[in-house]
Amino acid sequence: MYELQDVETVGVVGAGTMGAGIAQVAATAGYDVVMRDIEQSFVDRGFETIEDSLSPLVDRDALSESEADAALDRITGTTELDDLADAEVVVEAAPEEMDLKQSIFGDLNEIADEEALLATNTSTLSITTIASATERAASVVGLHFMNPVPIMDGVEVVTGERTSKTATDLAHALAEDLEKETWESDDKPGFVTNRILMPWINEGIRAFDEGVAEKEDIDRGMTLGTNVPMGPLELADHIGLDVCLHASETLHEELGDRYTPAYLLKRKVEAGDLGKKTGRGFYEYE
Repeated sequence: MYELQDVETVGVVGAGTMGAGIAQVAATAGYDVVMRDIEQSFVDRGFETIEDSLSPLVDRDALSESEADAALDRITGTTELDDLADAEVVVEAAPEEMDLKQSIFGDLNEIADEEALLATNTSTLSITTIASATERAASVVGLHFMNPVPIMDGVEVVTGERTSKTATDLAHALAEDLEKETWESDDKPGFVTNRILMPWINEGIRAFDEGVAEKEDIDRGMTLGTNVPMGPLELADHIGLDVCLHASETLHEELGDRYTPAYLLKRKVEAGDLGKKTGRGFYEYE
């Protein structure tokens, strides 16, 4: 297993919201990045996402224009998984489907450098089960970035049944080198974050649906009353209501009725109102 000082290239599997964000923070920190997705249009959209994210950082003087340009120059886009062969760390950020993630890790087992750290950005799925698709489970770890990746400070490091201490230590060190703060969770459903967050979001949705208060007052009550930066309904819109529903359904299957998704959450998703990314969720967005 490589140590942090040996890491020069970070591979990212997936150029969606999370993959593009991970690619951006790795490139901004000085790493060469290979960002792969299954279609060139997805890769192109990932670069657009990164450019749109870097622009306000330049406007706020958080980055100089030359630093933003240099970060973009460090990212190579590809549709070929083989192009990640030389990466010392690979972070998978594909959709939350176990079969898909196992397929990717099965391929990475054959392609990636034998000393590479293989990380998954899953927010709910078992690290141990994902790692079982490989012959190097000791090198597989959860590296759960929060959305939006360039803004959120935290990264959850999740250890599977056979994840080595060396892999865990490298995951912490890499995240911290990306200017993130870490915490560690065992491989239990939902880990720390979603195990606690999803019931909170669902209860906020139920409170609104049952007429406890208007949505603005529910969010305002939680932000002012508990000092969280965003209330449950607004946060659900930012995460994506489809993502919240999928996470809640996974936790419900694993942990029982206390994780039952709110009815209104299901109805919103069925209507296609997925939150900020579609322009409408519990609130409306431009």
